[in-house]
Amino acid sequence: MNKAQLVEAIALDANISKIDARKAVDAIIRVTVQSLREGERLTLTGLGTFSVQQKAARVGRNPRTGAAVKIPPRKAVKFRPTIELE
Repeated sequence: MNKAQLVEAIALDANISKIDARKAVDAIIRVTVQSLREGERLTLTGLGTFSVQQKAARVGRNPRTGAAVKIPPRKAVKFRPTIELE
């Protein structure tokens, strides 16, 4: 399912216009991204928990040449589903 299909499904399920559904989806995405950038956890009951995890710097390998490559530290989003989804 892509964003347009999600908007359409929400509009049908909530009996609202696609414009209002698109505004709601955009707002959810915007708020989620902002809270994750600030390092907060986001828990959606019935769905799961989004959190930011710090990945340490490490040494990897270039698959073409086999040469060692430094991979810098980074942040990654982690999602843990609720028991209902497992």
